[in-house]
Amino acid sequence: MELRLYLNLLRRWWWLALLPAIVIGGIGLATYDRPPTTYGTTVRFTASLPPTVTGDGGFDPNYYSWLTSEYIVGSLSDWIKNGAFAQAVSDELAAQGKTISAPAVQASLASDYVRSQLVLFVNTGSADDTRAIAEAAIKVLQVRNADAFPQLGGVNAVVNALDTPNVGASSPGLRSMLDLPIRLGLGLAVGLGLAFAAHYLDPFIRSKDDVELLGLKTLGEIPKVK
Repeated sequence: MELRLYLNLLRRWWWLALLPAIVIGGIGLATYDRPPTTYGTTVRFTASLPPTVTGDGGFDPNYYSWLTSEYIVGSLSDWIKNGAFAQAVSDELAAQGKTISAPAVQASLASDYVRSQLVLFVNTGSADDTRAIAEAAIKVLQVRNADAFPQLGGVNAVVNALDTPNVGASSPGLRSMLDLPIRLGLGLAVGLGLAFAAHYLDPFIRSKDDVELLGLKTLGEIPKVK
């Protein structure tokens, strides 16, 4: 189909192509809720065990200390993601007189690690909750990590927080900002599909192009009266 025929098709069925997008856009604007403000903080950690030199082995204790750091921060990152850590943080908050359930704590936490540094992310809908969870998480990471890793032999790894939990408002997520445009795009795609379906199912002959598409020849055409 030539571009001109596509344009004729859209000129004929433009209202049908736009109708789903208009309906979806209207519903989206009527039900739109501004994304809630969230507050977040990021804390970086280093962790290791003190190097132990036995005998006269001649090895470099610093090398093994750094190697141990990589294993420990990776394990701590995995620990932060499970329910046991969230429960430990919830218990620590309860000891401080603040009640936040373990599921709520777990939903607010994320972690990552790069080489020998652990990164903790905390995001909630309250600046006070974010700060409290971050401080409790720091304490749990520092004084209770031996409970989670028996390979440490009951001795806590040395976990140092490189940042203080400075809480700030977080920008809305990309998904919340693109939600309405994506819906409009899908509505327009549906509308175009309906326009092509209407053109395909249209039983009327409206121009000589429609006649020629049937393999017939036209002897003449009555122009539209302007």
